[in-house]
Amino acid sequence: MKKIGLIALISVLIIGCTKKTVPNKTATTNADEEAATEIPPTATTRIANVNAMIVIDANGRIITPLAKLPIDEKLKPDYTKIARAFTPAQKANLNLRYKILLPKVIYVPEIYAMKSLKGTYSIYKKKFWYWKQADGLFYLDETYYK
Repeated sequence: MKKIGLIALISVLIIGCTKKTVPNKTATTNADEEAATEIPPTATTRIANVNAMIVIDANGRIITPLAKLPIDEKLKPDYTKIARAFTPAQKANLNLRYKILLPKVIYVPEIYAMKSLKGTYSIYKKKFWYWKQADGLFYLDETYYK
């Protein structure tokens, strides 16, 4: 009796699992395609920070000069102090842990910055946290390279 019940259960599972669960592709109209392309910006694009500009890269090179930063943001960075590269040990740490050399300083418009109790921050490439300093620019969180 147990064997018959077990065989019946297995056959039901096999038959149930062989049915197609993905619906067939239907023909889409032009209106559907236009609606799909006009997706409004969401929190995902806000987090991605596609509008971030690299100011200082990992090697200490100035990528965005002070003249190209927005004037209305009242930024006051001192490039002589912030244009420093990561140390070789910090670069090795970044390479081993994340397989990438991240920019040291970025600029993010205020509308894309997020606030918390700790301060104003931005998430670069959906993974790396940058914190806003007094000069108005965002610096890589030290936990990534120390």
